[in-house]
Amino acid sequence: MPHHDHTAASPFRSFWMAGYECTDQLNAFGNRVDFLPLTGHLQLIEQDYQDIQREFKIQTVREGIRWSQIETTPYHYDWSTVQAMLEVGQRLGVQQIWDLCHFGYPDDLTPLHPMFARRFSALCRAFVNFYRQQRPEGELIVTPINEVSFMSWLGGDVRGTSPYCVGQGWEVKRGLMRAYIEGVAALREADPSIRILTTEPLINVVPRLGAGRAERQRCAEFTNNQFQSVDMLAGRLCPELGGREEYLDMLGFNFYYDNQWQLEPHETIGWADTPANPRWTPLHKLLQMAHRRYDRPVVLTETSHPGVDRPKWWQYIGQECAKALQTGVPLWGVCCYPIIDRPDWDFLDNWHRSGLWDAELRPDGPPLRILDQPSAEALRQAQATVAAARPRRQPKPELSFS
Repeated sequence: MPHHDHTAASPFRSFWMAGYECTDQLNAFGNRVDFLPLTGHLQLIEQDYQDIQREFKIQTVREGIRWSQIETTPYHYDWSTVQAMLEVGQRLGVQQIWDLCHFGYPDDLTPLHPMFARRFSALCRAFVNFYRQQRPEGELIVTPINEVSFMSWLGGDVRGTSPYCVGQGWEVKRGLMRAYIEGVAALREADPSIRILTTEPLINVVPRLGAGRAERQRCAEFTNNQFQSVDMLAGRLCPELGGREEYLDMLGFNFYYDNQWQLEPHETIGWADTPANPRWTPLHKLLQMAHRRYDRPVVLTETSHPGVDRPKWWQYIGQECAKALQTGVPLWGVCCYPIIDRPDWDFLDNWHRSGLWDAELRPDGPPLRILDQPSAEALRQAQATVAAARPRRQPKPELSFS
């Protein structure tokens, strides 16, 4: 495997990023949810961007195009919402990373549909053409499909979204990755300079205390399976899908407080236990493991915590990212996701209180933004902790002609 150049500069305008929940999927009840207008981000995008710049000096954001809303009839695209978002980003100097399929597909498609990959690669081509008409210059960073591992479980194993299957997780994963790989090929063909950012969950599955060898092996296998999607993209797994090592570019990992659990009986490993839970693996070690596997720069593409422990979580993230950088992991950024609160997909009146801004609902108009001051303070502290750990760019030595 070719060794990757770690001296390459990060393409991100700011190390800290903001992510806006852009799910447009069918939920467990078969209802289409569309979070961009629901959270008010579509209506208040200008205010949202000014807020993150003012409060946290954030210049880079994760956004989604909402495939189901863009392609309402096959191969016909309406880019008007994306165009409006692009214009705001351009005007305020905010760098936008685009998810082409966050969670959600058009009404007539599922990952098991025979035309799924073809429709997705056509969308990829159309997106690049549209984008480059708006912005011929500058770097374009794209996430083709967000969290394939999670989507294949949610739609393929527990009937949480389309195609509402049980026991079909592997087939759904193959369908999503076939589309992903054909999508990357189409994106690269349309624009060879394009950067690809994967975004997959980073998990750790542990056995019961005193578990036998078979159970320990099963847990190791579960933990290892989190990498199947990226292995497919690289052509290391299911090479017949067309994956290639050069399709691996930047590796994004999504990490939440419940990403580590005991296999059976299922229980979440506490991240904030005192004394510390010995079965919780510190985030910097998980990032090291992921980096070692692929030898590519990494980004923490999603992280947040609901409720009262938000500030403590940001403190933890700051310390762990600093440790990752100090141990030599090329960590290029951290995305606060969601930066604005969002509701539950299935129970839309249940808001998570997991953003930096809480959403205050009102009968008319989009939700108001209320900055959670303890979280904001903790995030600023985390920013300082990470800044102190980041490698300084070496000044070029002066040429001496003496």
